[in-house]
Amino acid sequence: MDKKIDDKGVFWETELKQLVARSEGMEKSMGELKAADWMSKEDFKKFYAELKKQQGSEFGEKDVSLDDIRAYAREIVEREIKKHAADGLGRVDYALASGGAVVVKHSEPYMAGKGSNWFLMSSRSGIHPDAVNMLKPSFGEPGQCFPLKGSRGFVQIRLRTSIIPEAVTLEHVAKSVAYDRSSAPKDCRVSGWLQGNDIDVAIDTEKIHILTEFNYDLEKSNAQTFTVLDSVASGIVDTVRLDFASNHGSSSHTCIYRLRVHGYEPNSVSMMTTES
Repeated sequence: MDKKIDDKGVFWETELKQLVARSEGMEKSMGELKAADWMSKEDFKKFYAELKKQQGSEFGEKDVSLDDIRAYAREIVEREIKKHAADGLGRVDYALASGGAVVVKHSEPYMAGKGSNWFLMSSRSGIHPDAVNMLKPSFGEPGQCFPLKGSRGFVQIRLRTSIIPEAVTLEHVAKSVAYDRSSAPKDCRVSGWLQGNDIDVAIDTEKIHILTEFNYDLEKSNAQTFTVLDSVASGIVDTVRLDFASNHGSSSHTCIYRLRVHGYEPNSVSMMTTES
């Protein structure tokens, strides 16, 4: 009898431990569910409306099933993954260094702890070695930028080829990983023109077009795209210049993490007409 009682005691003790473990597991799962960033009711309504719209255009009016919602959600995720793989925006960048774009001129660089002689010795062309940073993917690393002295300045870029510009994207370090974002440019203007083969020839100001003017907003995405004011009027350009008149508070320097230029290449006939 004592042995049976002991065996029963061990059995119920084991069952109790398993029950406690299950309870702790459920508490942990509930905590994770509460901490998860779920889609709000309003966002889901927008998602559902977009799906209904797509279903209606493709298959006529019909009820949306759970499988339809899952398939549509999967499609969105796959589209975002492809977009991220395509340099984050999914748009061609004609100011990419690896594609052949180069910085041809810029205002005075910021060199903390280094004198102007160091700059002269490090670059015979007058272009700072770090200038190329703004024509490369930054991967969101703080400090991987091209710093320019003060709160006003400019950078001038020769694109990989002549294009009809459609938009520009200015990128700064993301808020989630930044130590300080006061060095981000604020009030900006991008202009463009067709320089041609001789980069030393001065361009008539009438041939320089303002592509876009904008304010870089720290509360928005770290990569912000701005549409060219009048793509047709701007014509074909092979050189762009970013001017910034202020930053977000830094008195010592302004950081350019990346500048992208989007558009499309004109056909040979339009190129000949423009150059003539």
